[in-house]
Amino acid sequence: MRVKGASVSNAKRKKLFKITKGYWGQHKNVYRRAREAYLAALSRAYADRKRKKRDFRRLWITRISAAVRAEGMSYSVFMNGLKKAGININRKMLAELAIHDKNAFKALVARVK
Repeated sequence: MRVKGASVSNAKRKKLFKITKGYWGQHKNVYRRAREAYLAALSRAYADRKRKKRDFRRLWITRISAAVRAEGMSYSVFMNGLKKAGININRKMLAELAIHDKNAFKALVARVK
């Protein structure tokens, strides 16, 4: 008599359906469709973790650019000036300063000018 492994297969299927709960249509309750949807979701999650870094950098640059333009300077000139002045501060912190501490940001712009 051979062993078919029904309990293992059922457990595997149950685990997948628990993960895909809330998916649309057959993606939640048909094993093949659920597995396809799950694998696609995993690959998108991986790609979007990378994309998140790009998106935030773009946001910070946009915010810095807007704040610097209000002071009468372009983003590229400002960043070059920071580098030449030896001020090492990342874009995330520059964007935070531009939003939350306008006086400190203006002081930075003044030093760069």
